[in-house]
Amino acid sequence: MIDIIILGIIQGIAEFLPISSSAHLIIFREVLGIGANISNNIELAFDLALHFGTLLAIIIYFFKELWQILIKGLTKPKEGKLFWYLILATIPAGIVGVLFEDIFDSFFRQQLWLIALALIIMGIIIYLVDKYSKINKNMQEIKWYHALIIGCAQVFALIPGFSRSGTTITASRALGINREDSAKFSFYLSVPVVAGAALFSLIKDNTLTIISENLVIFGTGILISFISGLLCISFLLKYIKKHDFKIFMIYRIILGIIVLLVLFK
Repeated sequence: MIDIIILGIIQGIAEFLPISSSAHLIIFREVLGIGANISNNIELAFDLALHFGTLLAIIIYFFKELWQILIKGLTKPKEGKLFWYLILATIPAGIVGVLFEDIFDSFFRQQLWLIALALIIMGIIIYLVDKYSKINKNMQEIKWYHALIIGCAQVFALIPGFSRSGTTITASRALGINREDSAKFSFYLSVPVVAGAALFSLIKDNTLTIISENLVIFGTGILISFISGLLCISFLLKYIKKHDFKIFMIYRIILGIIVLLVLFK
């Protein structure tokens, strides 16, 4: 239970900060041994709970904005274009994720050296793109091809270490969208992505049985990822108003180097 609580906090934090939640969970399990003894059944219930918790955090925090996006998208096509752009941006990663799930699980998630390099390289890219992005468009200026580019960038997040929020925010900044709206678009985009991941996990064989047998773990995972997710969303939106992404670059580089040193000592 202690391991589950620790991993839940990590997931809730790393899901929204541009530091890669999947990389952190793998590193904590494989390098530090936290959660290494969690059985496959419990791991499935726990991962599903984390999806539900982070999804709930996004919906609660941005409820008014998301409701307006949904209503306008369904009733006023011209004013509600953002809804359809979010759907469009979800498609590339959705297709690649479903078609090549086995490859990502069996290869990329098993290569700690590759995860470490992804942490370092993407950390540098995030910082440099943000630093040299001069145009500051707002979310209302996003075009359909911007959404498609951001969605294509999100495909790289299927490789642990790149980070879903990191790739989408970086792509948005490269397109000249201001920091705050880049982060918000990334958060909005996580709704269909996380919901899709949760649904995909839910329809797997015996998932409901596994959940019913591990209700305490399932409930704990939802609560922890929900609370930590809410705190991280609030933190990032406030932080980027006055700061760049240097702190995240430094953190990613240090973590990546530590993992490489452990692997090749």
